[in-house]
Amino acid sequence: RSLMPRTLDSQITVEKTPSYFVTKEAPRRIFNMSRDTKLIVVVRNPVTRAISDYTQTLSKKPDIPTFEGLSFRNRSLGLVDTSWNAIRIGMYAVHLESWLQYFPLSQIHFVSGERLITDPAGEMGKVQDFLGIKRVITDKHFYFNKTKGFPCLKKSESSGLPRCLGKSKGRTHVQIDPEVIEQLRDFYRPYNIKFYETVGQDFRWE
Repeated sequence: RSLMPRTLDSQITVEKTPSYFVTKEAPRRIFNMSRDTKLIVVVRNPVTRAISDYTQTLSKKPDIPTFEGLSFRNRSLGLVDTSWNAIRIGMYAVHLESWLQYFPLSQIHFVSGERLITDPAGEMGKVQDFLGIKRVITDKHFYFNKTKGFPCLKKSESSGLPRCLGKSKGRTHVQIDPEVIEQLRDFYRPYNIKFYETVGQDFRWE
């Protein structure tokens, strides 16, 4: 709490840390700080997410093993290595269980990473509704940046420089063997189905 900025009663403080969702201690700590906290989680196809994760790491550490080598303990047997972070993070149903021990589902909002790209205003509208605030951010505040492959946010409808994702975002993903992708889809399928059923939302990752 001491690290949070000072806010008025009429304001909402938003803090963003990607690792919260997969950190075991986070639900209890946040609950102890404020059990009324609203939680927003951005999720995307776990296979795509793992490849993106690997692509980011490879850009910093070019000598790491192949994606295939890190993904499996035994590929011929289809044994996926769930100890590898890039794989483990996408097991959303497992991580969600820890949060539901402390927070009701009504206090957790899930944003589709795919729809955040194709319909940013729509996803942001749902976020604003979830937070109980007026819909200020609309489709007038976005434009698609072809170079990055992502939408960029305009400061206002007519003025100000657009706010785009940093240089580390929008990298071309490493090419992965289609058979490896299919094996990972099979691995994630039961986790995805359980996740859909728990949150009452089909993200269509199949």
